[in-house]
Amino acid sequence: MARMLLECSLSDKLCVIQEKQYEVIIVPALLVGAFLIILAVILWLFIRGQRTQQQCPGPRGVAPALPLRSLSREAAGHGGEVFVPLEETSMESFLQASAPSLAKLQVPREQLSEVLEQIHNGTCGVIYRANMNTGDPAKSKSVVLKTLKEPAGLHEVQDFIGRIQFYQHLGKHKNLVQLEGCCTESLPLYMVLEDVAQGDLLSFLWTCRRDVMTMDGLLYDLTEKQIYHIGKQVLLALEFLQDKHLFHGDVAARNILIQSDLTAKLCGLGLAYEVHARGAISPARAIPLKWLAPERLLLRPAGIRGDIWSFGILLYEMVTLGAPPYPEVPPTSILQYLQRRKIMKRPSSCTHIMYNIMKSCWRWNEDGRPLPRELRLRLEASLKSADDKAVLQVPELVVPELYAAVAGINVESLSFSYSIL
Repeated sequence: MARMLLECSLSDKLCVIQEKQYEVIIVPALLVGAFLIILAVILWLFIRGQRTQQQCPGPRGVAPALPLRSLSREAAGHGGEVFVPLEETSMESFLQASAPSLAKLQVPREQLSEVLEQIHNGTCGVIYRANMNTGDPAKSKSVVLKTLKEPAGLHEVQDFIGRIQFYQHLGKHKNLVQLEGCCTESLPLYMVLEDVAQGDLLSFLWTCRRDVMTMDGLLYDLTEKQIYHIGKQVLLALEFLQDKHLFHGDVAARNILIQSDLTAKLCGLGLAYEVHARGAISPARAIPLKWLAPERLLLRPAGIRGDIWSFGILLYEMVTLGAPPYPEVPPTSILQYLQRRKIMKRPSSCTHIMYNIMKSCWRWNEDGRPLPRELRLRLEASLKSADDKAVLQVPELVVPELYAAVAGINVESLSFSYSIL
């Protein structure tokens, strides 16, 4: 057709050149046009990104703060939004915004002048045992002082204040470690907590293996009846958390503090805070696998009945005087072990009544496990007929490194007795 329009013959070379000139002009023009379009898009995206950064400034090197919210509408009904909004862009303005809600908790720093000992050097800060002066020397008391390490970014300060506010929202219970006060009007930040000088239950159980009867006023002869007594108090704390629409998430002997009269106080409420504040457990938080319920191992939503599974492990810890659970199973194989519907065998020092209680806690289907109140009533009934004469005895002493390897926990976490928040 082109040849006909140009009135060329087949032997005319000039006609062929004229025929090809359309391709020589059009194709480069299309390529240049496409290049200009792509260049314009790149420039537009770059300018848009610059405008976004100018509108939303923030401190470099600090993770964006997660919005703090209640776990559910029911939780909001039991205290509402107790947290300070985290839109603040400077540390000073954030501390000023949080000051009114914490005014009643403020402790003058001069009252915390005497530090008795360092308990633990954690990732968030150092934990000390200190004296708190109340103005009356006779009423001076030992407290635990949790500090926030310096230098701390805005996100770390927000998280630290959030944990104090969570304790304030939670309220007091005789079987939970109590918040005594705080120092948050300026840096450095302190959280002042109740001191339970006798230490954690796991260390107490290990001491019970030694050939001692009393030490520092604490009786180290543990009986079946005392196990029920301690277990009942832990369940009272779990009932309290359940009423607040919370759960603990890490019930274990290492997270229970014991007083000289065998009063038990549940501590280690970091998981409860995370769920209450953010609606989920932080993926960075590592919980020893052997204490977790199957649904937790399968990464399903956690709840109070997961704590009941862990409570069964706690009973095993107490009746064996601090033995690691599933001693024959590697920590990484615990899920496969439980999927075969296997549970721990009855220890020789465990009665059939107590073992039946453990088995009720270890039902695979969480809906089949008892709730804290139901289980507490069961323990109270068993307490009436429990043996209060026969002392539990385990002749082998514990080697912490071996225990940590079998239990699947970090041996460094066994070097202190305070794991609060």
